[in-house]
Amino acid sequence: MLRLFPFVLVLLSACAPVMLPEPAPSEASGLGISAGAQAKANRMARQFVEVVATVEPVAEEECRARTSGMNCNFQIVVDDRPGQAPNAFQTEDRFGRPILAFNLGLINSVRNADELAFIMSHEAAHHVMNHLAKTRESATYGAVIFAGIAAIGGAEAEAVRSAEQLGAAVGARAYSKEFELEADQLGTIIAIQAGYDPVRGAAFFTRIPDPGNRFLGSHPPNAERIDIVRRTAARMTGGS
Repeated sequence: MLRLFPFVLVLLSACAPVMLPEPAPSEASGLGISAGAQAKANRMARQFVEVVATVEPVAEEECRARTSGMNCNFQIVVDDRPGQAPNAFQTEDRFGRPILAFNLGLINSVRNADELAFIMSHEAAHHVMNHLAKTRESATYGAVIFAGIAAIGGAEAEAVRSAEQLGAAVGARAYSKEFELEADQLGTIIAIQAGYDPVRGAAFFTRIPDPGNRFLGSHPPNAERIDIVRRTAARMTGGS
């Protein structure tokens, strides 16, 4: 799960998919877009819609099979602002409906449908495993504990508030690496069930900065993530 930001939305759902807008060739020329760039944009848009149509129903089925009473009606949204760094994350709307969000940078950075399907399955897995609620709970505990320690130590009100904020940040990250690996594992299962190759999809990790194993880092090392994908896929497919 990555950071949240304001959206200009294109909504896609399994029930009523909406194609990403594709300007006509004359319009593209007027915007200074080359024919080659426009062809790539059209290709990536079609790939995204195809992956949504394939992965979303599988993710919803897996969600219903693994949970009880959870909203499994995924809504997939696209931030169509140009120039944004690649980003994807899972969140919920105010009614508790799960949202999987992608921006154009992410959609255009994948090299094949397997990478996109794995990322989408990974984000869906965060919801299935209720990671948002668990993160909020952990952040609350951290805030209470840090603020309590500061108050007992005689800190001033402002210092207590600072300790509370720090505690919330520490608490929110306490299990983040574990959650990412859990989502990688379940995401592998969802991707395979949707007909994609998650090992090929996990090659995406080889092209992003490696967070290493930093204290309180939000993501585990890329090699560890690739390893859990490979091991899970081997169990699923009977490989070694």
